[in-house]
Amino acid sequence: MGVKIGFVGTRFAGTDGVSLESAKWAQVLWDHRHVSHWYSGLSDRDEATSMVVPHAYFGHPDIAWINRHAFGTRTRTPDVTQRIYALADYLKGTLYEFTRRFDLDLLIVQNALCIPMNLPLGVALTHFIAETGFPTIAHHHDFYWERDRFSVSAVTDLLWMSFPPALPQIQNVTINSFAQEDLAHRRGVSSILVPNVLDFETEPEPADSYAKNFRKDIGLCEDDIMFLQPTRVVPRKGIEHAIALVAALRDDRCKLVISHASGDEGDEYLVALTELAESQGVQLIMCDKLVDEKRGLTSDGKRVYTLADAYSQADFITYPSIYEGFGNALLEAFYFRKPVLVNRYSIFVADIEPKGAKVIAMDGYLTKDVVSKVQRIIDDPDYREEMVNFNYELGKSFFSYSVLRRKLRALVTNFTGQDHL
Repeated sequence: MGVKIGFVGTRFAGTDGVSLESAKWAQVLWDHRHVSHWYSGLSDRDEATSMVVPHAYFGHPDIAWINRHAFGTRTRTPDVTQRIYALADYLKGTLYEFTRRFDLDLLIVQNALCIPMNLPLGVALTHFIAETGFPTIAHHHDFYWERDRFSVSAVTDLLWMSFPPALPQIQNVTINSFAQEDLAHRRGVSSILVPNVLDFETEPEPADSYAKNFRKDIGLCEDDIMFLQPTRVVPRKGIEHAIALVAALRDDRCKLVISHASGDEGDEYLVALTELAESQGVQLIMCDKLVDEKRGLTSDGKRVYTLADAYSQADFITYPSIYEGFGNALLEAFYFRKPVLVNRYSIFVADIEPKGAKVIAMDGYLTKDVVSKVQRIIDDPDYREEMVNFNYELGKSFFSYSVLRRKLRALVTNFTGQDHL
């Protein structure tokens, strides 16, 4: 018999890391007859298996009000405390209802017990688990101590209580070894390391005729060399290094294509990048309007592509991030067999580089050696082929669904005493 599992988070919608990874977990669990249900404030999952509670979403006006009064200051007024606990009490009631309605055996909390985007939900989950002893796996993608905006807070007592709570019914999961060590060091809480994964057991579909229109539609010529930056435009992505690389290659065929928009952090960085590209003579192509979750048409009739389509047409991936929680785009580059430039961010150094990944690595700045290695990849197809095939096999060994299946089997068995996976 399968286990009935309830995923709990602030949002399961769109292409953020938490939504994507939780869908992969549900897929692997579903392959083994486990049924997943979804509790969140915003959802694009099947309505029949979901419970949407608007106050669980971090963007709800009441939650936004709490966040404004909880961070950036050291003290809070009694009404802030009162509102947090009143909402936590209400949300706790909805968690009781969720577990009853779907007759659940196990909860998997996605990021709601580590980053305080929704304080009442974290408190509600802590109280619910403490009251019921409900078997819970807490999947932590980002901790609040990793983010500057949570460093000054009027809710330190709540952060210590619920982000994450040290409860015996919770098995904690971290996505990289630094987070694992930090959690143990700061809270005395042990965790199981489960890296982010991709389905390396299933080869990517070869590019079809639709995908092959991508380059033309974004304004590239046949012999252009497409450098793809498959990220949002935010400062921690280090996109200025990608511009510097394309400029240093001194080849008019090299174009830098960015797949995603600025997101929720303003446009100043994009303006700075545009000016930098102009001054360095680099053609920068923003194609976020033409890249979405599904293929389709824009309002003015242009073709819309998936990120997979964009990867299939790229010649080279730039990933010069300064900081990443894990680095999904790096796995995607391995999966789509594309050569990649990586700025050696800490998680790469600790968890990916030691496995032997063959990438062009830079250490915070671009050198002539890095540029000449990229030039070799452009000029030498055999060298490139050997590199990307090696990385695909490495992904299969360390970052595939089979790795996730093994880890989830251990986590579920710890609660049920039976090997269900």
